Amino acid sequence: MNPQVTDQTAADTKRHDILNGIVHIFLDNNFSIILIVVSVLIGLAALLITPREEDPQIVVPLADVMVNAPGYSAEQVEQLVATPLEKLLYQIDGVEYVYSMSRENQAVITVRFYVGQDRERSLVKLFKKLNESQDLIPSAVTGWVIKPVEIDDVPVVTLTLTGEEGQGHAVRRVGEEMVQRLSALPGVSRAYVAGGEPRTVRIDLDPERLQAYAMSPLEVQRAIRGANVTHPAGDFTRNDQVVRVEAGVAADRPELLRELVVGVFKGRPVFLKDVATVRDGPVEVTSYVRHGWGPARGFEAPEGFPGTEIGKRDSPKEVGSAHGLVETASPRPAVTIAIAKQKGRNAVSVSESAIKAAETLRTEVIPTGMELVITRNSGLTADEKVNELVEGLWVAIAIVIALLTLSLGWREAMIVAVAVPVVFGLTLGINLIFGYTINRVTLFALILSLGLLVDDPIVDVENIARHFEMRGRATRDIVLEAVAEIRPPLISATLAVIFSFLPLFFITGMMGPYMAPMALNVPMAMLMSMLVAFTITPWMAYQVLHKKYATGEHAGHVHSDAEDIEAIRRTFLYRLFRPMMAPLISSRLAAVSFLMVIALLTAGAAGLAAFRVVPLKMLPYDNKNELLLVLDFDEGTTLERTNAAILDVEALVARVPEVTDFVSYVGLPSPID
Repeated sequence: MNPQVTDQTAADTKRHDILNGIVHIFLDNNFSIILIVVSVLIGLAALLITPREEDPQIVVPLADVMVNAPGYSAEQVEQLVATPLEKLLYQIDGVEYVYSMSRENQAVITVRFYVGQDRERSLVKLFKKLNESQDLIPSAVTGWVIKPVEIDDVPVVTLTLTGEEGQGHAVRRVGEEMVQRLSALPGVSRAYVAGGEPRTVRIDLDPERLQAYAMSPLEVQRAIRGANVTHPAGDFTRNDQVVRVEAGVAADRPELLRELVVGVFKGRPVFLKDVATVRDGPVEVTSYVRHGWGPARGFEAPEGFPGTEIGKRDSPKEVGSAHGLVETASPRPAVTIAIAKQKGRNAVSVSESAIKAAETLRTEVIPTGMELVITRNSGLTADEKVNELVEGLWVAIAIVIALLTLSLGWREAMIVAVAVPVVFGLTLGINLIFGYTINRVTLFALILSLGLLVDDPIVDVENIARHFEMRGRATRDIVLEAVAEIRPPLISATLAVIFSFLPLFFITGMMGPYMAPMALNVPMAMLMSMLVAFTITPWMAYQVLHKKYATGEHAGHVHSDAEDIEAIRRTFLYRLFRPMMAPLISSRLAAVSFLMVIALLTAGAAGLAAFRVVPLKMLPYDNKNELLLVLDFDEGTTLERTNAAILDVEALVARVPEVTDFVSYVGLPSPID
């Protein structure tokens, strides 16, 4: 029987199969080139467009209900307000926890929904529950404010502005001006100032003057509150123009307050300046924020790295004689400007634009003598981590290609290598469509899937090359037959890997959305790998290998089984593994002993986790460049006593060699992280 007639008949039969029909279409045309180019372009676009973050987005609907109950002590607020509202709000569907904090005249009730609950629906439920239950709300409550909290409220950039001693008020004024400008940047959702002494107009009443004019402080308060308003009083026409009239005086400047009439005494008006002193300046000190430099100031770091000063790159000037440490100056008064990004925006681009705008403001707004230091830049750290993982991805690809070159040959390795960017390009495109960001979990999933996604193309190209060598020639019909031969196990193996990762979709709690990128990207990479194995790999295998088998030693020569076995014996891998495998195959005792050793090692490895010898973590420990120290003092400790203790801690921190700079917050919280 003619072997060519047999091959042709088998190939004609297999073309009627749907999958073989797809292979045949791509094999006889150049659609594979289009698919390769489109996939790579999609991957590049997704790599540039997809927002970059350090960690995946986690949706945890959360809201603070700030309740006013004037005239009640902390104990009364807890009993009459906080506890009844806790029970009421816990009845909302989807609520996981309810916390409360009670103090004089006020309570803060925090409502936290289950992870993954729709944020807008959760807030609507909260508003609805409070509005429809007003008859059940304690009578002590005079009003409430609902403040939603989400993960995007965490600032991606914090800038610390410092000044000389006694400049807390001036630093605050400059920081407020910067916030007004930085909040208008694209992608910024919130910008605020922490620390400093805000501006206020203070009215100090003189008791003797009040008594002389027969007035009380309450009368002055009512007069100020009633006089400092304006009301529309109509309009009239004059000279073809409409003139609007307003009644009252609005004190838009502190100077006008002094001329405000607060009463009448013996038929003469009493001005505010007659009974009080009006001061325009900072409020009384209720908190302290300071910034100090550490011994590592001036270290070589990339632009925008935390611990570097905007507008000036300082180098150490003086070195301590004992330990070679840089002598640091005393901490200076400071304010922190926190900038948070909008949901779904790229943390890298928002951080870069904020720091670039701050560099411009450094020359336009900040006076001489003040320093502007970057104390947090999550965009830079996220970009560095993503770039590190991308670099690791390229290293992994190079290792795979090198191993394939040793085992299959350089031509076959190049065919398999093409599948990697195609699969990753399509996977990143789908990742963008589903709204996921590029973060360390996403890239970890791609690196994990690298060893899996090359399996299908490897099996495909290896079987095609084997058939070419057996037949002594290379034709498209042989490619069709080779692909059809390994199609059932290839599909089964791919589906088995996909099903093994599907349980990640059903993880509950905080780790559910955190691991969601892995649950999507690994199965999707396997599906794309199977697609490439049925489209691009057969076409490339024919285009690259057919010349090798059309000319040279393989041309027209049909290998026998003995020749195939002899060819295998000449390979490098056979010579490497034969001395190790031969004793296990020839000796039953050696084989059983080997299996027992493997079983003991497996049990020992499992015992490490069972007996807590190694920590059980989903991800490895991270190397952060930011450390938060929280000092908890006894309740009732005064601000000055707390500040004195913090000064001692600052002195200790300033001597740690690795510290570039530090910011201390006394009497107020630092920006959330």
